[in-house]
Amino acid sequence: MKATRKIALVVNHVKMNEEDALDIEFWLSKTPGERLAEVVRLRRNYYTGLNGSFPEKMEKAVSWREMHIHKG
Repeated sequence: MKATRKIALVVNHVKMNEEDALDIEFWLSKTPGERLAEVVRLRRNYYTGLNGSFPEKMEKAVSWREMHIHKG
């Protein structure tokens, strides 16, 4: 019996000089909560892989910077 694919294969061809602008555009389309949830997910994956567990306490550091998108 042949298994059916559950996830569609998707490929997007992007020019390297447009990649950063597309990344910024993508993340700016997300809510602050969605962006923060992704940061937490990435940190959890990183620390779990590095140490085998996620630290109970972590220093809180937040910085703001203005994003400039150059279209070109």
